Amino acid sequence: MAKIIYEGIGITAVAACVPKKISSNYDMDHIMSKEEIVKTVNSIGIKEKRFVEDNVCASDLCSRAAEKLFEDNNIDRNSIDMLLFISQTPDYKIPGTAPILQDKLKLSKNTACLDLSIGCSGYIYGLSTAFAYASSEGINRVLLLVGDTFSKIVNPLDKVNAPLYGDAGTATLIEKGDFTKSYFNLFADGSGFESIVIPSGQCRIQSTRDNLTTKKDKDGSFRSLNELSMNGMDVFNFSLRAVPNSINKMLTFSNRKLEEIDIIVLHQANRFMTDFLIKRLKYNTGLIPYCLEKYGNTSSPSIPLTISSELSNHPIESEKVLMCGFGAGLSWGTFYHEFKKCNISEVTEY
Repeated sequence: MAKIIYEGIGITAVAACVPKKISSNYDMDHIMSKEEIVKTVNSIGIKEKRFVEDNVCASDLCSRAAEKLFEDNNIDRNSIDMLLFISQTPDYKIPGTAPILQDKLKLSKNTACLDLSIGCSGYIYGLSTAFAYASSEGINRVLLLVGDTFSKIVNPLDKVNAPLYGDAGTATLIEKGDFTKSYFNLFADGSGFESIVIPSGQCRIQSTRDNLTTKKDKDGSFRSLNELSMNGMDVFNFSLRAVPNSINKMLTFSNRKLEEIDIIVLHQANRFMTDFLIKRLKYNTGLIPYCLEKYGNTSSPSIPLTISSELSNHPIESEKVLMCGFGAGLSWGTFYHEFKKCNISEVTEY
């Protein structure tokens, strides 16, 4: 476990963007019966997701979120010292997407740019990286862009994954200031990497005509080896083991009690899983914001999307917030931060 403490660094703004196109889970009768649909929606808590058009990428959603953040906070683009982009659905294999976003957002050519690839824990890992850079001399402001478009990598005939995943992009501003200590604990267990995986299409197993072919799985789903595969039970068992333990370790690490935490923002995996985790923690469910019902599981941007969706009308002057992301890798992480006058924009659309 990596245990990290920062002081004098904080989050000052959050914005998010989703596609306009709505995909309803109640319209999935082409892959399951009406009875199965109702049972699935009631279990996962996802009624609809947002899907990008074919020519739109995660970077486009992140760019729109960044523009919203700049506009709402009157940010001078030349004040951004570093841009971090986190996604598992980048624009290209080569080059990285962060430099493309630097140009698209008209940031200074002096802006450092970096891509990171990590899944549902991506926002926590991204924040830890942004805080590290912002604590360095010469860097005062870091723009963290986190987005994924899983609609491009999930087969629409996949009964396991198609009801779950939606698309979103987010922007978070991290900067030096009068902030108290922030705490991160970060974990990984690569022995479980096959629980959430796209088996082929990269350097380990390159694309061939055969692995591009859609085939029927034993669960009745259709997918190719170039599309997302997930073992739901393995992921559930992993989350049940990892998340409450990680949060309890964070409470000890930050010297806080659970009842002192004003808001807990969890990765929006599915409602059944999240409710189960909260019951295990014995935390007040009324203090857990959800945006699953209307956006689904958006992978890495799910935490900042939840903040933008559910807390934009909840002015954060000074509150103790705990976040936890968990998923592909397997990787997970928890973050404790005292928000101080963080400006949260309403969700915008692309």
